[in-house]
Parts: sequence; C-alpha cells; structure tokens
Amino acid sequence: MSLIDTQGLTKTYGGRVTALQDLTVSVEPGIIGLVGANGAGKSTFIKIMLGLIAPTSGQVRVFGIDPTVDPDRVRAKVGYMPEHDALPPDVSAAEFVTHLGRISGLPRTAARERASEALRHVGLYEERYRQIGGYSTGMKQRVKLAQALVHDPDLLLLDEPTNGLDPAGRDAMLALVHRIGTEFGISVVVCSHLLGEVERICDSLVAIEGGRLLRADRISAMTEASDVLAVEVSEGTEELAAALTALELPVTRDGRLLLVPLDREETYDRILRAVADLDLPLHRLDQRRHRVAELFAPRETADV
Repeated sequence: MSLIDTQGLTKTYGGRVTALQDLTVSVEPGIIGLVGANGAGKSTFIKIMLGLIAPTSGQVRVFGIDPTVDPDRVRAKVGYMPEHDALPPDVSAAEFVTHLGRISGLPRTAARERASEALRHVGLYEERYRQIGGYSTGMKQRVKLAQALVHDPDLLLLDEPTNGLDPAGRDAMLALVHRIGTEFGISVVVCSHLLGEVERICDSLVAIEGGRLLRADRISAMTEASDVLAVEVSEGTEELAAALTALELPVTRDGRLLLVPLDREETYDRILRAVADLDLPLHRLDQRRHRVAELFAPRETADV
C-alpha cells in the first residue's frame, strides 16, 4: 500500500486563489521531501492530508484512508509538527507533551510515559521540567517534534523543521529526523523550501510549483552520474583549461572544477594526457553527479 495517493487534487480559496491544481502523485514509505518555494502549496497539501481542510476537487488517501471522510483515523496514525511556534511559555515540556498525548487518546499514565520517552528521543529528557518559555529556538523545535511523536504514529508530517535554526541546529535537527526515519520504522514527510536539506536525508522527493506537481522521484534517480567529467588539479587550473580548449574539448568552469562533456570514448584519456603533459597534480577526474538543486534551477557557470 502506498503511503499517500492523490488524484487530481485541487484546492481553491474563495474561488480565485488556487493553492493546489490537479495534483496526482503516489508516495511510497520512507523519508520523503515535499519541496517548493514559499506559497507553492506545501502547507495546503499537509492540511488536506490531515483532514483539516477539504479539497475543492480530486481525491487523497493516507494509508488508504480518505481524510475528508475519516480524519480521526488518519490523525491517529499521523504526527504533525507545525511550522510556526505556538507553544505555551508557562508550562514545562513534560506537561505540554503529556497533554498532547492525552488529547491523542492515551490514558494519563501512558501519556506521561510516552512524553518522557519522546523527549528522551529528541534530546530534552534532562530539561523536560523547565518551562518552555526559557527554551532556545532549537529546543522549542524539538518540543514540537516530541509532541508529534508522543502517540507513536506511523507517519510524521514535519513542516519546515529547521525553521529559525542556526547551521549547527539545522545539522542536529536533520540528523535527528534521519534517525527517526531509519531507526524507528516511521515514515517522514519533510516539508521544506531548502533542496539541499532534502537531498541530505530523504529517500525520495515530491516537488511542487504553483500548486502543480513538478517532479516526483527517488533521490538516487535524480543524482545519478551525468555525462560530464569533473576535473580538478591542485594547481595549474588555467593552464589545463587552455590545453583542453586547444584540444577542442569544451570546458566550463565551476569553482575549482573544470567540466568537460563526456561525448567521446577517448575524452577521458585525452584529459589524462593533458594533465601528464603539463605535469600537474591531479586531484579528481570522474563523472560528475547531479545535485537535486541543479534539476530545478540552472547553475551559473562561466565558459573558459
């Protein structure tokens, strides 16, 4: 069974603003990146999956369940981490997460135990009795993640989980999300506008633009080897570029790399000979792999 299925999913607000338009996609279990610019329709998609709003037309299924018909069954299987901070400042993390566990239907004792376990998983066990108002931004993000985990869901929907974090905090949050997705047996949908983050931790990607599906595929398929050779020498980059150009090999600069189209079998050997003739220290010569960001925005490169 697919994790999420949509057919012609459309959402229009007020009959004029279209947030999603004819979205048809099937998502398999794993760690999935839901990417798009701000306003692309990501949050609307999440709200429809949770049964918080109804689509204008089309169908959606989560674990085979229609959230427009049976939202409670969907929410029992899904944990949601919202983008914006709405945490009460004057209660402890333990109290807050326990309360959310009770709302999810857990008995009082079970909710308290699950809250402690969830806070341990996100690294807040020692700080669980402190008031949330005294927490850092990173700690507050972890509280939001803990409350999404408290009822032991099968799927997490994380809306911009690294929002407001510094680089170290982003790395820590991404590592935590990846660990949850790989070690806990929980599928995770990471909603983000940052392609680099998605590429680091996700198995597959669903990209939407202007409410329409742009592409859905596994990350491994998107980052397969390209038909371009990447050449890097420790010194003499300009000399090598001139030599390759003299050999009528098209050369493009990308930082320290020289990029050469692999359009002939002998291209590899010709580059090696040019490096040897110039007696340059070769640092890298291999087929360049695509990055996810390159598939959605052209890179700025300079011809040599």
